[in-house]
Amino acid sequence: MDHCKTGPFSPLYQVLSFICVLTFVPSLSLAQADTYEFSPDYNCLTRGGNYTADSTFATNLNRLISSLSSLAPSSYGFYNISIGDPSEERANAIALCRREVRRDDCLSCVQTAAKDLTEQCPRRKEAVVWYTHCMFRYSNRSILGRTETSPTFSLISSEDIAGNRTVFESLRGQLLNRLKGMAATGGPRRQYAQGNGSAAPGYQSFYGSAQCTPDLSEQDCNDCLEFGFGSIPSCCDGSMGLRWFCPSCNFRFETWRFYELQADLEPDTPAPSPSPAPSNDTRVKPTPSNQTRAGKGKGESRIVVAIVIPLAFVVAFVACLCIFLKRKKRKSVLGKSRWSGTDANDELSKTESLLLEFGVLKAATNNFSSENELGRGGFGTVYKGVLHDGQEVAVKRLSEISGQGDNEFKNEVLLVAKLQHRNLVRLLGFCLEGQERILVYEFIKNSSLDHFIFDPEKRRLLDWGVRYKVIEGIARGLLYLHEDSRFRIIHRDLKASNILLGDDMNPKIADFGLAKLFETNNQQATHKFTNRIAGTYGYMAPEYAMRGQFSVKTDVFSFGVLVLEIITGKRNNDSQGEEYAEDLLTYVWRNWREDTVLSIIDPSLTTGSRNEILRSIHIGLLCVQENAVNRPTMATVAMMLSSFSLTLPMPSRPAFVLENSVGSNNFLSTSESTASRSEVLTVSVNDASFTELSPR
Repeated sequence: MDHCKTGPFSPLYQVLSFICVLTFVPSLSLAQADTYEFSPDYNCLTRGGNYTADSTFATNLNRLISSLSSLAPSSYGFYNISIGDPSEERANAIALCRREVRRDDCLSCVQTAAKDLTEQCPRRKEAVVWYTHCMFRYSNRSILGRTETSPTFSLISSEDIAGNRTVFESLRGQLLNRLKGMAATGGPRRQYAQGNGSAAPGYQSFYGSAQCTPDLSEQDCNDCLEFGFGSIPSCCDGSMGLRWFCPSCNFRFETWRFYELQADLEPDTPAPSPSPAPSNDTRVKPTPSNQTRAGKGKGESRIVVAIVIPLAFVVAFVACLCIFLKRKKRKSVLGKSRWSGTDANDELSKTESLLLEFGVLKAATNNFSSENELGRGGFGTVYKGVLHDGQEVAVKRLSEISGQGDNEFKNEVLLVAKLQHRNLVRLLGFCLEGQERILVYEFIKNSSLDHFIFDPEKRRLLDWGVRYKVIEGIARGLLYLHEDSRFRIIHRDLKASNILLGDDMNPKIADFGLAKLFETNNQQATHKFTNRIAGTYGYMAPEYAMRGQFSVKTDVFSFGVLVLEIITGKRNNDSQGEEYAEDLLTYVWRNWREDTVLSIIDPSLTTGSRNEILRSIHIGLLCVQENAVNRPTMATVAMMLSSFSLTLPMPSRPAFVLENSVGSNNFLSTSESTASRSEVLTVSVNDASFTELSPR
């Protein structure tokens, strides 16, 4: 402060403070620089199919990408380009920029996105990418004026809702709904709205924005945003801030003002007028030919204001910078960004914001003391740690070095850290020193699912409602990893000890992405092979355990085992030393075949929906079928769990079950027992009425 030459009681200090107050008070509580950037989210879509290098579509797409370099900047941040004969393989593209992005920057973003997208999605006829400032998509089909709500992409704040969530969500919904109506009626040039609304107790105000591609009708824009608002519980539930994107619309919600005021935005070009008229735009200097005496005076006054106001702002800004410079504090490594796992400046600062020194983690875990050990897994040992600021974390010390170099490892960690979902454990940082590879996660106090479900006393705390919530949450997390994240992640070690339970018993998948960190083969094939089997026997699909072949269906198998463990309360490999004891899959399949499946339900489940439990067993058996082709995808599983009108197919024999180990009794196939969600009955193993319903 000495270099500013002002004292707290000096006249200069008081004058400058007064100027600062007059200048900035109207927006001081609102103005925060939104410098947050995220890495591009590429989506290579399969619905359009593939094209060959010498095809007509390839030629048209290359011409389309090349034509972007000659485009003039759009006044409204929207581009619609089509190349080729409509009767042939025409290439169609749409691009949209955020409202605050200037025209030149918008076009530059679109050009970069288009070039990168075709490189990231070679031979795909349809793809979409989101950059921080723009969206670009192309297709072999007509996409102009058509609502597209898939795929979706979301980002959430690292801070959870504090206080009354019901009030928070209600007021958030009111603001977003108001903005939805404003955006939908924006017209054919720009369908965008921004604004603030009433805040819940504990927050100053709520801010939001909503945007559609302007080729949509008012109803289509409304429907698209309505779909997005309905997706909040599955992607961003409990988060204080969020961004949500789909090809046709996007919206954002924060508890701080992230957008610029309309007066500060680059103005839209006015629509052409039928007859020329003198411009009344205050940004255009009048020409001598149209200046009357009064007009000239008016023009001069505008010029003076244009000079004086910026000078006042500069003086006030410099003064305030000097006065308040000492109040600026450095934030901790794990808390410097409003968005988890990211610093808002550039890629280097993103890396530095996550990188932790080995000494810091060594001190946090008391030199990796066995007393702080939380568990061991296929990739290393987890310790509880407490950072210098008191934050509790889970520290995973990887057991061996991956085949990657330091830079590749950093890049993979950064990608994993950006994955945001309420059913995934958040990665906060990492350490890379010498031979050490350490990952730092958020600490979940309720421990893992296995500590509850396999404990005779603790599992009584998990009634059927909680267990079903856990099953649904795991399914949503896996679906995000398989289909909705930035890149496809196959967990390969999904098990009860890798499912952590939050304070509200919300399940969070841990160790996702570790298999990717250790995977050096970057081929994009649907099925991959590895010589490093890192899973846990009992949860491993047969093709993975015996041949090292893995795919998304590998995780589906593990999920099915988990579902059956949650319902029965039995471990999949719990033989208890008995020579001829049945494993879990054999036990469940035998009772399924013999129409006694209700007897496998955990006795501690004394209440719950019988039909819901039976349907969950059915889904579990579909997931553990021996042939991976027969197993459903996680998208199908999620639909089965949420839609009780959907008739389930019959499961075939699970893996590792010998046909002669179970009875060959014939059984009937019905769907009535799993068709309704409404029946809630008292459940007991001694209830003779259990035999009244066929599980199929």
